Amino acid sequence: MNTGMNWAAFSSTEPDLAKTVEARFLAFTHHVLATLRKDGSPRTTGLEVRFLDGELWLGMMPDSLKALDLRRDPRFALQANPGEGQSMGGGDVRIAGRAIEVTDPGTKAAYAEEVKPPEPFHLFRTELTEVVRTYVEDEKYLVLQVWKPGQPLRTIKRT
Repeated sequence: MNTGMNWAAFSSTEPDLAKTVEARFLAFTHHVLATLRKDGSPRTTGLEVRFLDGELWLGMMPDSLKALDLRRDPRFALQANPGEGQSMGGGDVRIAGRAIEVTDPGTKAAYAEEVKPPEPFHLFRTELTEVVRTYVEDEKYLVLQVWKPGQPLRTIKRT
């Protein structure tokens, strides 16, 4: 099993990919989060994300189903909003990992001061286990960049 890395560690390992991924998430406010329900089936919901202090944060309303899912099973997948049309500037971006709930009052207060979420809220920091970017190159190749902790960035080109 891959040990996850926080956003800062990922960014220092793969700075170019990290910049592209972050730009894709910052281009739009709402993204799609996948969690696992009690019965193991997937649940997808909308979510805003924040990149602050070297972390990728997930904030949620109190007792939302996605927060309860993550408390039970921290595995998640996060898909960047593709935007309008088919251009997807920067490509299609997905992040997988584990979400760890933050209960420390100081950390939550610092987040709340910066983000100003409705209170109360659940806050999760993320440990990344996979980052994938898919894009079209030269209108000919489908290119996949796949990163996992402890492994070199893989680039796969398909025609």
